[in-house]
Amino acid sequence: MPKNKGKGGKNRKRGKNEADDEKRELVFKEDGQEYAQVLRMLGNGRCEATCIDGTKRLCHIRGKMHKKVWIAAGDIILVGLRDYQDDKADVILKYMPDEARLLKAYGELPENTRLNEGIIDDEDDGGGDDYIEFEDEDIDKI
Repeated sequence: MPKNKGKGGKNRKRGKNEADDEKRELVFKEDGQEYAQVLRMLGNGRCEATCIDGTKRLCHIRGKMHKKVWIAAGDIILVGLRDYQDDKADVILKYMPDEARLLKAYGELPENTRLNEGIIDDEDDGGGDDYIEFEDEDIDKI
């Protein structure tokens, strides 16, 4: 029976958080990179994202971010474009919500980009009229 000489198992690794709260420098795109918004997660370290240039691409989450930086639908990410495959890209960085708002304020993201709203639906099925306004008399009757 081998002895455990390490510092702990996978739960210890999972609990480590690489100083997530501290402020980091805002990274802008360079040539060969593009901003994108995640449409949906596909599993196996991949996601589908719409780039700012209008192209829908299959994005691969790089190993450094895999299981350390959690990406959800609606997040703003920085992707590296591939020279040999235009419909695929690699996720380089995930922007925090405040960083995404700064990018929009600086004009890097277009004004019609919706931040922090999850999956973008093209069809409107009447879900927006759930708001009910009550008059003062209605409240007294209750």
